[in-house]
Amino acid sequence: MESRTHDFPASADAAEFVRFCYRRRRVGWPELYDEMCAVAGRGLYRGWGSDELNAEGIGFSLFEMPALAALVHRIIAEEHEKRSLLTPPSVVRAPVGGSLAAMSVEPGTELQPAAAVSLAGATVGA
Repeated sequence: MESRTHDFPASADAAEFVRFCYRRRRVGWPELYDEMCAVAGRGLYRGWGSDELNAEGIGFSLFEMPALAALVHRIIAEEHEKRSLLTPPSVVRAPVGGSLAAMSVEPGTELQPAAAVSLAGATVGA
């Protein structure tokens, strides 16, 4: 097998392959490399094996690993960005006057602990 990934950058299909693998198993580098090898070995992405992926700019050799790692890091960052924009505010349930009340918390909001919190019968922070 001849390496051609150093001749041109990864294609849009190569980026989509990385996204496919990342969505199957949301892990970072180098664990995602293992998933990518497994997907390529089984032809799970469009029936493509390592030869077809190599033609798109995905190389699995040691020589090609730095470029592949850079692509993976870029795609993971993009996926994190998309997820943070799509994730709705969290709902936190807190005891208020003996009942539970729901409050909306925007992402990135810092929560302050209550003056006294009861955990399994033990008072904390009093």
